[in-house]
Amino acid sequence: MVDTWAFADTVGSPTFRMGQGAPVSIKLSNKLPEATTIHWHGLALRNDMDGVMDLTQPEVPAGGTFEYKFNAPHPGTFWFHPHMGLQLDRGLYAPFIIEDPNEPLDVDVDEVLMLDDWLDGMGTRTPDSAYAELGNMGGSGGMSGMNMGGGGSMAGGSQSSELLGGDAGDVKYDAHLINGKMPSDRPTFNVPAGGRIRLRLINAGSDTAYRVAIGGQKMTVTHADGFPVNHVVVESVLLGMGERYDVLVEPTSGAWPIYAEALGKGGHASAVLRTSDAANTSAPDDTVRPVELDGRLLTYSDLAADDTARLDAKPTRTVDVELGGSMMKNDWTINGRSFKDHEPIVVTEGEHVRLRVKNSTTMWHPMHVHGHTFRLGSAANGPRKDTANVLPGKTLDFDLVADNPGQWMIHCHNTYHLESGMATVLSYVT
Repeated sequence: MVDTWAFADTVGSPTFRMGQGAPVSIKLSNKLPEATTIHWHGLALRNDMDGVMDLTQPEVPAGGTFEYKFNAPHPGTFWFHPHMGLQLDRGLYAPFIIEDPNEPLDVDVDEVLMLDDWLDGMGTRTPDSAYAELGNMGGSGGMSGMNMGGGGSMAGGSQSSELLGGDAGDVKYDAHLINGKMPSDRPTFNVPAGGRIRLRLINAGSDTAYRVAIGGQKMTVTHADGFPVNHVVVESVLLGMGERYDVLVEPTSGAWPIYAEALGKGGHASAVLRTSDAANTSAPDDTVRPVELDGRLLTYSDLAADDTARLDAKPTRTVDVELGGSMMKNDWTINGRSFKDHEPIVVTEGEHVRLRVKNSTTMWHPMHVHGHTFRLGSAANGPRKDTANVLPGKTLDFDLVADNPGQWMIHCHNTYHLESGMATVLSYVT
């Protein structure tokens, strides 16, 4: 049992499902002890509903209310969470699924699997105390302007991952969850014998990448960040914070472990996939690591947009977006500036722009663009995404069509890097 914050008194909250084009009206009633907002991650909606404090809306004070109203723009797997301070690293998140009226996939079961790293209420730790442990040297650069002080200690100790190019993260977590449950209380997903399940994987964590595999099974990747891709059969997928993948599984008879390895963190989250003809079959112990984790891993180069989802971007100019800073000073920046001193990326409506994102740090960064999807890479069939992991020393091109006017944040989806200032604004001008 822990004391934490959540929507509807449930970590992960119930799944919101609706059809494409449906009118959405959700009233936020803030019963937290501090101000908050809601950001609808991955949705290209109207700017004043995007939920970024002091950029697209005023904060919703403690005791206050705010009504979010928009039309569900496009089908896919999305989610929502606060966009203030360190609130995401509590239980404030939930799935947001928009159904495709012309859904081509034939499945027997459709389930959401939300991954999360957890520390809140485990002993005396909170996200704020974890931030203080990082030894913040310039806290006023972040989203809330907080200055936690601290003495430069590493909250995560030595955490590294070859797949992530070095440092795996800043923060050491006490637990890793699937749908709000620890491995000792792992959830079960039931599938009819001979049936097919669609798993919508969402990484709602704040500082942890997960590599996910299912014992004895292969997965067919069908969607990346909500948009369809040409189907790819793999044994494992890697999700940075904010990323989503939809996968199809046709499990053979039995009870199979779903294992989400917390890369570089020495922990894992787990669940069970069970067929209806194996009701009395025991699943392997949750500590058993499936060999599929070392099998074929999905990479960005494997992803190609389905013909229905291609983004016809023809960039006429390139904008450099350099990621800077270090864990030692916790001074994360974009183009040498923290968010409080950011210089916006200026675009005009209808313009096609290439954001060339270069990581000059020794840590990986899952970069997220609000209000838009981008084509990852310059290929015409590059996948449409809104979040992509930029590894140390690497550069990725985000090809973007400026078709949604407003002021939109671009930031690292590591909650602690964002709080320390790794953000800027995509700013439309007339």
